[in-house]
Amino acid sequence: MDTIEQGEPDEARRPGPRRSGRWRGSIAGVVAVSLLVGLVLAVVVVLVPVVPERTSNLTGAILVAFGLGWALLAVLSVKLTEQPQRWAVAPAAFMGLAAGVAFSGSAAVHAVFGWVWPLLLAVIVVWVLFSIRRQLPSRLGRWLLYPVIAVLGLAAVGGGYTTASTAPQSRAQTVPGALVSIGDHRLHLQCTGSGSPTVVLEPGLGGASTDNHWIASAVAADTRVCVYDRAGRGWSDDANGPQDAAHIAADLHTLLDRAHIPGPYVLAGHSFGGLYVLSFAAQFPDEVAGMVLLDSTVPRPAPADASYSDAGSVVGRVATLMPSIGHLAGRDVGSFLQEFFEGSASVEQAAALTDLRGKPLIVVTADTGNDAAWQSAQQQLTTLSTNSLQRIARATHQSLVADQAASAAASQAIGDVVTSLRTSQRLRSR
Repeated sequence: MDTIEQGEPDEARRPGPRRSGRWRGSIAGVVAVSLLVGLVLAVVVVLVPVVPERTSNLTGAILVAFGLGWALLAVLSVKLTEQPQRWAVAPAAFMGLAAGVAFSGSAAVHAVFGWVWPLLLAVIVVWVLFSIRRQLPSRLGRWLLYPVIAVLGLAAVGGGYTTASTAPQSRAQTVPGALVSIGDHRLHLQCTGSGSPTVVLEPGLGGASTDNHWIASAVAADTRVCVYDRAGRGWSDDANGPQDAAHIAADLHTLLDRAHIPGPYVLAGHSFGGLYVLSFAAQFPDEVAGMVLLDSTVPRPAPADASYSDAGSVVGRVATLMPSIGHLAGRDVGSFLQEFFEGSASVEQAAALTDLRGKPLIVVTADTGNDAAWQSAQQQLTTLSTNSLQRIARATHQSLVADQAASAAASQAIGDVVTSLRTSQRLRSR
């Protein structure tokens, strides 16, 4: 008869035949090692630039990493202990299936799977909870798994809610304007008014087309004005790649081209949106007629010894994962975080524009809530053109676009740039 010493783990007290050649060690150790392996592999996927920096590829690789961790739990528990945990095959298989869908890159497959996976994962979570209570005798092992299972359960709930709330049929009834395909995703565009040049409004960090409602309404009385939603915002689809200033500007250029909106344009960017219109002007100088910067974030050239690389940037790779995370926590959260993580790159990319070649530029600066350094940096933006003005608006950073009265300063600046272009006259101070 075996003698059980006091202090041995609970699973050692379990009755059952001893299996020859098997380690009668702690099943909790197997659980811990398996979970750790999955986590480490997932971190390696993010840190090491082996997997191409696309949302689908990175998401798929991370799912494979976690799936291997679950598979390892099933295998090691059978090979090394007397408490086999074969139920772990279920979450491993789910991760593998989800990874395959991610790698496919097919929008149609993703759309169908978006309805399936939350329910499937919820069923697996319930079954796993039932299984570990019956088959995992180690209290420590169970407590190691409970937080992971809780995360999976929250993912199922969040994913189901996001899929239902962003379904095309639920959005199509209220979409103003049009959804325009620019390749692997669609962007929402709405143009009102008539006349030339066309004004394009760019909202700030995490902003949407509706943020520019007051400005668009005022400008539309005099010329054509277009608002749009960046990828992952408003009615637009998520993008399968980086969303820094260079990529956002390129997407906007493709959007305007495919929507048959002729340039050159007057670009107006608020806050972080200023970086995006500056990057647009750097990439497509002939497509820009004039510009208005509304309390814009100021570009900053990269240090001379710095070498930013999309493929090698850990921050960029983390940012690329944000749409997947946003599908669990909400699209707006995911797209905001993606733009935020890409912020340093955007600030540096916008600095590529050094000369607007005499095109009209008005810099509108809020007079409330900004320190002297911000005011000085705003003044520096006027050096981008020999035909420029700075105007101080009675507004805060946000009310400059969000408040009807305060936004009048922004609308007036845009109107003055349009007039300057139509009359071929230099900008005049007011």
